Amino acid sequence: MTALVFEYIRQTRKVFIELVDGLSIDELNTIPEGFRNNIAWNFGHIVVSTLGLCYRRTQVQPDRQIQFVESYAKGTKPEHWIGESEIHALKSQALNTIDLIEQDYKNGAFATVVPYSTATFGLEMDTIEEVLVMSLAHDNLHFGYANALRKAVHQQKSQLHK
Repeated sequence: MTALVFEYIRQTRKVFIELVDGLSIDELNTIPEGFRNNIAWNFGHIVVSTLGLCYRRTQVQPDRQIQFVESYAKGTKPEHWIGESEIHALKSQALNTIDLIEQDYKNGAFATVVPYSTATFGLEMDTIEEVLVMSLAHDNLHFGYANALRKAVHQQKSQLHK
């Protein structure tokens, strides 16, 4: 089952990358009225969150360095313009980090995890498999939010051109 979860995480990230690729850098950075963040932030958030959930929160590697965590961790919001080079790095990490987690999973790195629950779903996770399923749900939650943002950005844009 875990191989299937990794496959679904990768697929969600591929369609998220397609969404990102279909928008301009301005559209990725726009925070529409009524929203607190933008598409670029939601994309960056899934990239750093999965690493944090799998390594830091489980205490497998509590001191693990995660690139961009200061900008995209839970509780953050867009504080700077997210440029093309940062978007490119996040797209690369979106898939590479899943490969890394899968390899560590196969090598037994997650044999012992410290249980925890997230504020988003409120369910305690006792195994890495539960963490991965929650991560998939989390990725899809933010992908859905990014789609809502895309719609709002396009509506806002069309209203400005009237």
